[in-house]
Amino acid sequence: MRAKKPTGPQKGSVQKKVDWKALEIVHPDAAGIDVGGSEHWVAVSPDRDPEPVRRFGCFTADLREMGQWLVQKGVRSVALQSTGVYWMPVFEVLEQHGLEVYLVNAQHTKNVPGRKSDVQECQWLLKLHAFGLLNNSFQPTDEIRIARTLWRQRGNLVAEASSVIQRMQKVLTEMNVQLSNVLSDLSGVSGMKIIGAILHGERDPWTLAALVEPGVKATPEDIAKSLEGIVTRRRKSAMLYEKMRVGSLGVALQEEAPNCQELL
Repeated sequence: MRAKKPTGPQKGSVQKKVDWKALEIVHPDAAGIDVGGSEHWVAVSPDRDPEPVRRFGCFTADLREMGQWLVQKGVRSVALQSTGVYWMPVFEVLEQHGLEVYLVNAQHTKNVPGRKSDVQECQWLLKLHAFGLLNNSFQPTDEIRIARTLWRQRGNLVAEASSVIQRMQKVLTEMNVQLSNVLSDLSGVSGMKIIGAILHGERDPWTLAALVEPGVKATPEDIAKSLEGIVTRRRKSAMLYEKMRVGSLGVALQEEAPNCQELL
């Protein structure tokens, strides 16, 4: 069988040149920003400033200075690349200064031919944006961003709590405390009461079994048998740590719940 010929652009192939003279300016008051982890390079049109390319730091004060400078130069629309998470504070500060912000994919800027070797990235972004050759990535509203963040945090807390409970179950198994065989939820009221009593030195299985809330299907005899374990100092220390983690995660989830509910 003959192999199919590749349909994409091949290495060394000649890209179609852009006829810049035939293009019209779409964003006359444009700027381009090369976003970085330690500094940002910003370019405006040469007719706006004798020094059209400037470097700004990444501190909040630097970003505000950047926004003020762009406004002073009559810039209305800015293009910046979605580099990691570095673009986020830049995006927000520029929006606060009333600027239209285009968030663009870095790959899109590389696909446009005609860039000269002596042109900085921010200048190339400025040129592409001025001629309307960049696509703006969708950016949700502040309300949607907040909702996404809260639900993501809640999901992380739930996942972490599940992991902690699994580790707690492992320590109980090492003790030969078979609590999971008589309780469906180790992190419930009954489970936490029993674990707390064990950590405080209680060893009598019948005393521990009496802490179980009404409604548990297992008989008192089975519960008592499951609680007759082998508790060592090392395992007790491990259990104490995991119980503290469950408690702190539970508090965090309770604090997040009202915020998430408001956004429904």
